[in-house]
Order: sequence, then C-alpha cells, then structure tokens
Amino acid sequence: MRPLRTERANAPRRILTALLLGATSLAVLALPTSATAQDSRAKGWGANSTYQLGAVDTSSRPTPSAIPGLTGTELTSLVAGGSNTDGFGLALLRNGTVNAWGNNGNGQLGDGSTANHSTPGTVAGLNGVRAIAAGCYHSLALLNDGTVRAWGYNGNGQLGDGTTTSRTNPVTVAGLNGVRAIAAGCNHSLALLNDGTVRAWGYNGYGQLGDGTTTSRSNPVTVAGLNNAQALAGGQNHSVALLNDGMVSAWGYNGNGQLGDGSTTNRYTPVAVQNLANARSLAAGGNSTYALLGDGTERAWGYNGYGQLGDASTTDRLTPVAVQNLANVKSIAAGQVHALALLSDGTVRAWGYNGYGQLGDGSTTNRSTPVAAAGANSYLTFIAAPSYGHFSLAA
Repeated sequence: MRPLRTERANAPRRILTALLLGATSLAVLALPTSATAQDSRAKGWGANSTYQLGAVDTSSRPTPSAIPGLTGTELTSLVAGGSNTDGFGLALLRNGTVNAWGNNGNGQLGDGSTANHSTPGTVAGLNGVRAIAAGCYHSLALLNDGTVRAWGYNGNGQLGDGTTTSRTNPVTVAGLNGVRAIAAGCNHSLALLNDGTVRAWGYNGYGQLGDGTTTSRSNPVTVAGLNNAQALAGGQNHSVALLNDGMVSAWGYNGNGQLGDGSTTNRYTPVAVQNLANARSLAAGGNSTYALLGDGTERAWGYNGYGQLGDASTTDRLTPVAVQNLANVKSIAAGQVHALALLSDGTVRAWGYNGYGQLGDGSTTNRSTPVAAAGANSYLTFIAAPSYGHFSLAA
C-alpha cells in the first residue's frame, strides 16, 4: 500500500491517492424503449492502469469503450473508486448482488483475492444490496435490512469493523442499523441514518469525520450537529451533506475552499455552504465540491487548477459558482480533478483535467467549461467517477 499524500493537489502526477451516494451522486432514469442491449453496454474512459475500464490492456481511452459483460439495463447503481490512475468499478445489479472489476490490490473487489480483474465479477456473499459506494481502496454496500458491509483497505479503520485489518471479503460495519444512504471519501466512510443523523469512520486527519476531533476511528462516530440530512458525498479528505431544506453542510479539509464557507480553514464539525439553496444532490471530487440544483443547473466550489469547476477559469472558489453552459442536468459525478453531468436527454458533459482522456471528447486537452463525451449517447442512465481518480464510467 503506497503512503497517502494529503496536501493540495498541485498536479495530478503528484497525487498518490481519492461519491453520494455517491462521489458519486447517481440518478435512475427511464431507459429509452428504443435502446438495444448492444446500445446499453456500460462504458468507461480515461485512465486504465488497473483495468478499471474493463479492457484487456492497460492503455488509457480518450472516448467511451464498452465494459464486457455489463449492460445498463441490468443495473440499479454504478460507482467508481480509486487513486490517481489506479481504479475500480462497482455495479449494483437488479437482483441485489454487486459486480466489481479493476484494481484489487487491497481486496476492494471483494472476491477473496488481491488480483486485478479486467471484467466484472461477483462480490462474494452479498445479497439484498440497495446501495454501493467506493473510496480509494475500499468498498461499501448498504443492505435492505439497513446494515452496511465493507471490504478492501482498512489501514485507517475505514471498514468500520473495529480493526485496521484489510479484508478481501465483506465484513459488517459495527453498530450500524437503520441506514438509508452511504458514501465514501478516499479513506473514510459515511452513513446516513433514517433519523437524519450521520455516522462516519476511518481517516480523520482533517476532521472529515465531523466529530470535533482529528482522531481516526475504526468504529462509526456521530457527526456533530446534523439531524436533518438526506444525502451525503465524500471527497478526498472532506465530507458534504445535503439537508432536508435544500441547504448544504460540509466539514473536513478546506485548503482549497471545498467546504464553501468563504474560508480555507479546516472544519472539524459541519459548517454551512454559503450562497447555495435548493440543492437536490451532491458530488465531491478530490478537493472540489458540486451541487445539482432543483432547476437543473449546477454549482461548484473549491480547487479549480484544471478548470474542474466549469466556470471558464482556473481560479479556486471559496463559495459556489455556476458551471457554465449546463441546463437540464439529472445527475452529477466528480473525479479527482474532473467532473461529469448527465443531462435529461441521456447524454454526458465533462470538464476539468483531461490528461488521460477522462472527459471522453477524444482529446487530452483540459477544459474549463463542459464538452460532450463522444459516443455517450441518449440511452445513458448512470454516470460515475472516483473522487480521487482519473477515469469515468457510464451505463
């Protein structure tokens, strides 16, 4: 396991490690009746050093390519995990089981091994799953009974089983019941309970567990002051919660303004994101944060060195700004330094860092405003990106 670097992301090659449900906030839309099984194949693009695009080689892909054996028609959720150019994907199937592929060096594919896989395989012993999430090197699953399973790297306690022992098969997160949503940061995990409170566990060096300390936890602790949350997202070292009134709270690392409170001061308990209302879903990238508003537009704040805030600049923003030229957005996702939006017509827009082709426009040119992902056509219902990685998924 490589050591984790936690400083500001000045250049992707210097960063060694990264939903809402994901880093990914995912929408489930009606699949167009004209789509065929061939059309609806899951796709991936960008970095591919650990087969996270489902390809037989490890070369990057600047446009979407099919992931063998996985179609959008059989999915209910899609998430991406990873660090820098390494990555893996998780797909929740309609039968309540989970498929996984890509990097498995810490057991994050959950098949009892640590061998990478270029095609999706079944996570062992999981049934009745209703939500999934992925961090840098660990995975989470929310079961229908309101409990949570976790597997993969556990050096910071991010599996929540009271140990720091990594697991190649799912284990139960201790003391959690009545969970309705989950999310993962790079090396920390989050759970939203039915009563609107939030639990967190794992790495806490910047206060991303929200319990007022910087002590890492191998068992879930309560995030202070939250009792009306309805969705969660985790970035590299920060956490975000959507509240019932459409407002947003954030906590953890804030060196680039990713907490949106107008400062660059780390926060060990939640603070309100300024100048933001009517949010309906969230995504968190490495050091950037995104909100989809009720009117179908998007706001972004935090680190912007590669244009990943989509405001036609590379200037960091301490409070939310509008992503330009975006309307009718249905779902959002964020990578380490790039972002994705799924539009109501089923097409995808992307912006930010593009050194591995993760924007999907056929180039490796960075973009500070959204561009269309080539071949990401009108049948798409899901998008995903790893909050600390350089690839994209869609189905």
